[in-house]
Amino acid sequence: MSSINPNQPPILQLELPGIPKIKSGKVREIFDLGDSFLFVATDRISAFDCVMPNGIPTKGSVLTQISHFWFDQMKGVIANHRKHTAEQALPEKLLPWSEKLKGRSMIVKKTEPLTIECVVRGYLAGSGWKEYQKDRTVCGITLPDGLKESSELPEPIFTPATKAETGHDENISFEKAIELVGKDTAHQVKEISLEIYQRARAYANSRGIIIADTKFEFGYFNGALLLIDEVLTPDSSRFWPAESYAPGRSQPSYDKQFVRDYLEDLEWDKTPPAPALPDFIVRKTQEKYMDAYNRLTDENVRLG
Repeated sequence: MSSINPNQPPILQLELPGIPKIKSGKVREIFDLGDSFLFVATDRISAFDCVMPNGIPTKGSVLTQISHFWFDQMKGVIANHRKHTAEQALPEKLLPWSEKLKGRSMIVKKTEPLTIECVVRGYLAGSGWKEYQKDRTVCGITLPDGLKESSELPEPIFTPATKAETGHDENISFEKAIELVGKDTAHQVKEISLEIYQRARAYANSRGIIIADTKFEFGYFNGALLLIDEVLTPDSSRFWPAESYAPGRSQPSYDKQFVRDYLEDLEWDKTPPAPALPDFIVRKTQEKYMDAYNRLTDENVRLG
């Protein structure tokens, strides 16, 4: 039985009286449970670094359940920060909010996160494509001549980035990553990131999804390195439908493409306040997130 209710109204804000909230990001709320954190993925959606006033119903549940799925798949590669799996019941003190938390919450260990994002690219897109056009490199890594937009790379590459509280993360060299987290840790997360990506990419391909690139986060808990945050979701990765893939152009994707395309056609200066999204854009975007979830997990959740 899926933990996703496709007809639940969107949850944009969440307060749990008596449970301290320590952070509210673009999508996620983080609460302090004492010996652990409670991550709750809302249905908020952002574009151009602005949060839209209305959200995408079920988006938070999709992100959370896909992360649970991948955490289960990758246990043999590296341990993760979860204290509870998707099937376990909520602690008693959270039961008053069980309907709102169901499917979109994750109880995790209090790790010490690394100060870098661990990005793996298997295809040439986004900022990587822009850099390649100028210098034939991506994050300083020299690539062959003749690649096109969305071309598959000869082999996946590890391109770390610094975390940004606001705005976009900044790509850095592997040498800079070593400076930030140390040589041993940098090499360890590079090896693990590439292995996770290769395994996930092969699995997703069998389900009709190309994972063009993705980013991972890691943290230390009691001296052990753990995989943390969200994993291989449409928000942390570039998912393309395999059936329509063709290099030499941008690709349709399983994320907020419809939102960005709609906003680009508006007379909006991309500063707050953001405009409300019309129902047809919300619906199209919701369908994309649900399709990615259904393909990856073999579920068959449909919108009403």
